[in-house]
Amino acid sequence: MSNHLQWMIIRNCSSFIVKKRNIKKHFSTDPLNMKKIHSPRYCGTIQRNAIMIDPHSTKKGVNLVYTKKRCHRRPAKTLEKVPLTKNARRTMTVIKKFVKKNQYRKDLKM
Repeated sequence: MSNHLQWMIIRNCSSFIVKKRNIKKHFSTDPLNMKKIHSPRYCGTIQRNAIMIDPHSTKKGVNLVYTKKRCHRRPAKTLEKVPLTKNARRTMTVIKKFVKKNQYRKDLKM
């Protein structure tokens, strides 16, 4: 299914939508949405290449969570988690190299 068709289906009825009073822009609680904006560009559930960074369970370092390119039809096996527990500078370089090498979402650069 194309990304556009998926977006048209989940645009108004997604469980991740957060609507606030007096704010025209909607937000998202999608875990694969890095900017937390409800739009097709940032929606991680419809993108083939989604990436997420979350805190490590031992409170030291972070986990790099990304979608595998070959397991897109198997949702249970789609996400891969890599723990990064070294210092901050090394963690940032590893993330940048990973994104550049695997061509993950260059438009999400923060």
